[in-house]
Amino acid sequence: MAETLSGLDELIRLRQRWARLLTGGLPAEEAGAEANARLAEVTGFGSNPGDLRMFAHVPPGLPPGAPLVVALHGCTQSAAGYDHGCGWSEMADRLGFALLLPEQDRHNNAYRCFNWFGPQDTLRNAGEALSIRQMVAWMVEEHGLDPARVFISGLSAGGGMTSVMLATYPEVFAAGAILAGLPYGAASNPSEALEVMRQASRRSARDWGEAVRAASAHAGPWPRVSVWQGEADSTVHAGNAEAVLQQWLDLHGLALDAPDEVERSDGHVLRRWLGADGRVLVESHSIAGMEHGVPLHAGDGEGRIGVAGPHLLDVGISSTHGILRFWGLGTDRADVPRQFRVNSQGEAQEVTPRRFDPARLLDKALRFARLR
Repeated sequence: MAETLSGLDELIRLRQRWARLLTGGLPAEEAGAEANARLAEVTGFGSNPGDLRMFAHVPPGLPPGAPLVVALHGCTQSAAGYDHGCGWSEMADRLGFALLLPEQDRHNNAYRCFNWFGPQDTLRNAGEALSIRQMVAWMVEEHGLDPARVFISGLSAGGGMTSVMLATYPEVFAAGAILAGLPYGAASNPSEALEVMRQASRRSARDWGEAVRAASAHAGPWPRVSVWQGEADSTVHAGNAEAVLQQWLDLHGLALDAPDEVERSDGHVLRRWLGADGRVLVESHSIAGMEHGVPLHAGDGEGRIGVAGPHLLDVGISSTHGILRFWGLGTDRADVPRQFRVNSQGEAQEVTPRRFDPARLLDKALRFARLR
């Protein structure tokens, strides 16, 4: 009996902590008229079994065959507030891509979190996952977008739902970005979700990868993934970022402890895992001292975008720019960061992107097989 009461007390404590953490978000009412004016609501995009709202921004004169970016807000946030904070629609105007922002409704989740943990919303062709898929299909068809260049990102619960979309519809997305999010299959109910947020679940890379393989009939190639995490995050334990990495590295046949490139700068550690052709398949951004939120370099000017606020953190690093570069949507080559590898003496050496090398591909496959 004592053990039962102890478990109940822990659950109550976690729920109370969850509520306290979420009250610092950015409500839709505070997004501002200017932010709302940049987005248009779309209705009638499908059966919408998840009962989500759809907002979009399509730059005037966008040519056929343009890319599509999907951005998923975090808990207590709105589509307009998230766009205003991250600067997504402004970058859409600069670089020429269409923008889709699904929005959660309070009647689905009191804190406006996407339900990244509920089986009814995280399976292919069901719930919120299907609603977002229908939005993507509507955008591609309505605006003549390139179905091979559809990208998705999200923060926190939006990051968890990004994992869901990449797992359940991997053929739809070329790449994704998960910010302070969680791996697919980490939880199946609210209690498990709260627990895994507090202390990341420990599983093998193979187990994490199998969760994605079981989510659809897709057998590859898999989307490329960028992972962003603050080391001081007290809302979503940083171990979840490592679990996300394990999940997607396993799918790509790569190993967590063998990044091809490592770059360190002022507490920002960037790791990259490359394919045989030299393209980055998975990358990880770990930012020292950063709490729960989107890394921003807010303001105007080169390399700056967005507006700081709750869970929108000005740490001098623009994840919006970094994610777009990773996806290959940036146009300014001077804005692309140099790539480095740390040698055995701990010295950073610049790396020239590799050409396709069949021998290197075989070596990676053999190394990965030995790790199994």
